[in-house]
Amino acid sequence: AGQSPLQRRVVRDVLEYFHGRSNVHFLFKEREVDGVIEREAPSGTFVQLRLGLAQTACRKRAPQRHCRVLEGRRKPTCLACYKFDTSDVPKVLDKYHNCGPSHHLAAKEAGKGGDTLYLPGMFAFSRGLPA
Repeated sequence: AGQSPLQRRVVRDVLEYFHGRSNVHFLFKEREVDGVIEREAPSGTFVQLRLGLAQTACRKRAPQRHCRVLEGRRKPTCLACYKFDTSDVPKVLDKYHNCGPSHHLAAKEAGKGGDTLYLPGMFAFSRGLPA
């Protein structure tokens, strides 16, 4: 709720990407979305968010309507960075995902140097070559 259309698109795309991985056998549902950054620039819109997932009881191969979340199971987190163009129906110019156990991402962020947070893909997005 309260997410922009581009943020919803990123969440859908990340779920699709996550379920497309060969080591994922169950369906996962969106648990939480946080750390959202959405910035507009002349070259396009940059969206970054952290998507928390929860494993359900449904197998990926046989999706069902009502999949209950399994408590105490895997709760991976995906970090996503997307760059969209400025057209009426924005196209994805570039994207980056990193999904894994939530404690892995937390450890990576805790290991950062200085007081500025560096996230993978930031340099590529900040360079933003004109189309």
